[in-house]
Amino acid sequence: MESADYLEELPETDEPAWILGRQHHLKTEKSKLLSDISSRLWFTYRRKFSPIGGTGPSSDAGWGCMLRCGQMILAQALICRHLGRDWQWEEYKKQPEEYQKILCCFLDRKDCCYSIHQMAQMGVGEGKSIGEWFGPNTVAQVLKKLALFDEWNSLAVYVSMDNTVVIEDIKKMCRVPPQGCPRSHCSSLSYRSSVTPAKTPGDLCCSWKPLLLIVPLRLGINHINPVYVDAFKECFKMPQSLGALGGKPNNAYYFIGFLGNELIYLDPHTTQVFVDSDENGTVDDHSFHCQQAPHRMKIMNLDPSVALGFFCKEEKDFDNWCSLVQKEIHKKQSLRMFELVQKHPAHWPPFIPPTKPEVTTTGAELIDSTDKLFELEEEFEILSV
Repeated sequence: MESADYLEELPETDEPAWILGRQHHLKTEKSKLLSDISSRLWFTYRRKFSPIGGTGPSSDAGWGCMLRCGQMILAQALICRHLGRDWQWEEYKKQPEEYQKILCCFLDRKDCCYSIHQMAQMGVGEGKSIGEWFGPNTVAQVLKKLALFDEWNSLAVYVSMDNTVVIEDIKKMCRVPPQGCPRSHCSSLSYRSSVTPAKTPGDLCCSWKPLLLIVPLRLGINHINPVYVDAFKECFKMPQSLGALGGKPNNAYYFIGFLGNELIYLDPHTTQVFVDSDENGTVDDHSFHCQQAPHRMKIMNLDPSVALGFFCKEEKDFDNWCSLVQKEIHKKQSLRMFELVQKHPAHWPPFIPPTKPEVTTTGAELIDSTDKLFELEEEFEILSV
């Protein structure tokens, strides 16, 4: 049960609140709104975990906030992937096995694929020393690389370049042909319009690799440009929304929605003790759900450097997202927040879908040593064009 103080934190208003593509009316659905927020996986600073790299820090307090926000946006994608957007967490209620498996991906151990250990050490390849603060784009690049080693979730992670999302490249990356079917046949594209591809016979036999789409943006110079505010808010209304990474200089937050001109966010700046799984692979999850009053900040106080996140489980979800961008953002905005184009720009290097490096070690062993990481860095950079 939420306390009266908790409920009073939100104003009485006729304006709806939007949380990751879901609309809530405060006057009639306040408890539903609060339940939706507390159901999101909440990752914060932790202490007393095993030292990163064997000799590094045993806490990320003071430097790991953007990494924790990156974990949260990815965790929301995995929740949507396995449990669906409408799944709700209830205290003391037994959760699906997939939920525990998702949570275990993020525990603070070097053998967990999206742990603070893996993210910090992969950040070395992005020019960030362990213990250094990340920006939204850096954490997006780290997630893209770590996802290559995650066979269970099998996500395709696309991070846009130069404020441009390329439909052709995403289709090429996400369409998976069945065995024995020529890749060139399945990935051929013919377009009816700028955003909706016509299906070719080859497309019909392809499966779709679930897509995590991250769009790093700069929405102003020193402050957010007001011309972008409506488009930014519109993204939280999309059913594919995973929210946004951003915040203020050296203070990262995970933005999950808005109410009026205030953004609603989860704050990683709380230091909790490391929690591990038991012998059955079960995690005491109470500290991974924020049950405090939701944090809000005025949208104009947002640092202009942000990264939007979207999840498209099936190809039709991506096609729908493209249509929404055209209809709700591009046709209504004089200055576009980002571009959506059908074809790979001719002046860009060729797009090569990233693949797992050919190594005999696991992902955890691969980046357990920064020496090995630097040996592979050239290959990573080629693959991530």
